[in-house]
Amino acid sequence: MATPIPVQILDGGMGTTLEDMHDITFSFETPLWSSHLLVSGEEDKLSDCHEAFKQAGANIISTATYQISINGFAATKAPKSGTLDVEREGIDKEEIPRFLSRAVVLAANAAGTEGKVALSLGPYGATMIPSTEYSGRYDPEHQDVQALEKWHKERLNLFKDVDPNHVNYIAFETVPRLDEIVAIRNLLSVDNIPTSLRGRPVWISTPYPNDDGKLPDGSTVEEAVKAVLTHREGLETPWGIGINCTKVEKLDSLVKRYEDAIQTCIKNGERMAWPSLVLYPDGTKGEVYNTATKTWELSPGHKQTETPWETVLAGVVEAARQRGNWKSIVVGGCCKASPEHIRRLRRTLQDYGHMSTSPAA
Repeated sequence: MATPIPVQILDGGMGTTLEDMHDITFSFETPLWSSHLLVSGEEDKLSDCHEAFKQAGANIISTATYQISINGFAATKAPKSGTLDVEREGIDKEEIPRFLSRAVVLAANAAGTEGKVALSLGPYGATMIPSTEYSGRYDPEHQDVQALEKWHKERLNLFKDVDPNHVNYIAFETVPRLDEIVAIRNLLSVDNIPTSLRGRPVWISTPYPNDDGKLPDGSTVEEAVKAVLTHREGLETPWGIGINCTKVEKLDSLVKRYEDAIQTCIKNGERMAWPSLVLYPDGTKGEVYNTATKTWELSPGHKQTETPWETVLAGVVEAARQRGNWKSIVVGGCCKASPEHIRRLRRTLQDYGHMSTSPAA
């Protein structure tokens, strides 16, 4: 009998949970989104959010760093000289690493000795105002591999001071463009990764917000799989490939397409091995995020999903485990996925009777 594929539980949507459960309001004036709490004197709310996901059953806690950027910090109003009543305009690049180190510590404290921490890194589009990770439409200065590689490398270097004992995975999330996937792959070498992060398993996840089954830039699943997983001399191959910021009802067909693409590549002699699968769909019932109004809206004529989110997601995971291809599976939620979503997901997976909670290989 084949060894069961191990499953780990990822946390859910931090930004939307902070909004929905902790009365935090984000706007164009808070370009760092969840990371803003690191500079506003509200770390306790970040800690509470992390802890809520841990108590719900998450094995992996994501850092509150998804939307950080040098420009985002420069546009952030921050307390002056440690006070909360006087603000200054902008945070210098030299100051950023200490905030990021603190973000990692907060996640690690919640994860505890048995949990894991994933360093959350959104795409360039997540730092634009309004954000464009759902459209893949970037400004003229970031329209090619070289420009995006330079941007991601500069951001990675901001994490040079984090405690290496506190980071278990590096998660490049919601990457909407093929050229950005290639840019990230170009960075996966010893020379480009800060010493504090070297050797950490990497996953790259992409969104499928439209109904055409393609990335926002029009790239196909097959193109994305090749860009993420094909062996490249001198560069690390990602430990995992994922899907996030996508409606849960799309996952089953997308996962099967991922499997078909990998099988075809291997059959054709390409240097590719089965990775881990990372799934964290939106926790919505069909609502779509409006980047201009920063609200979740149900499209006209769209019917809300009747089957519980956790039931659909657990079914996708179980079907993938039964097919037996993946090295391991990490599953959780993205936007609007609350601690309660994660609690119900874990219970549903446990109902299958053979969910492994040991660390994924």
